[in-house]
Amino acid sequence: MGHCRETEFKPLNIAVLTLSDTRDESNDTSGAFLADAVTEVGHKLVARRIIKDDKYLIRAQISAWIADPEVQVIISTGGTGFSGRDNTPDAVMPLFDKAIEGFGELFRYLSFQELGTSTVQSRALGGVANGTAIFCLPGSTGACRTAWRGILSEQLDARHRPCNFVAHLKSAKELPSS
Repeated sequence: MGHCRETEFKPLNIAVLTLSDTRDESNDTSGAFLADAVTEVGHKLVARRIIKDDKYLIRAQISAWIADPEVQVIISTGGTGFSGRDNTPDAVMPLFDKAIEGFGELFRYLSFQELGTSTVQSRALGGVANGTAIFCLPGSTGACRTAWRGILSEQLDARHRPCNFVAHLKSAKELPSS
């Protein structure tokens, strides 16, 4: 496991996507939490968007970021439930080269400890496409906090052992100096 021997933090380029028919920058607490959490630990927030929970808009935005050599990780919030407007898993799953089944399972386990059996209604998921890790979280700030603190903060840190996702991500081009 040579990829897990890092002793230095390696900042990743992360994009945050909020999927909602009702949120905007003034009330997007979940997207704001994720953006803050990403930068607080030293990663680079390279993009943040809010779009409608529409299967084709979601797929188009995620696809654009998968193709972008700067974006190494995408974290979305919203649209993972069972309502008629919850389209995230249906939009994103076909884009995966490999699903990360354990992400959704672990998220629901952690969420079960907080919410009980209501967690079965979460369709949180993760996968990798073109060397880009993609994690789709529920829309609540609490769920985003659970996923970040319980899974993502460690799995997006090259120093975490015995393994993490960093070595599996595409290398980002150097960002131009401003």
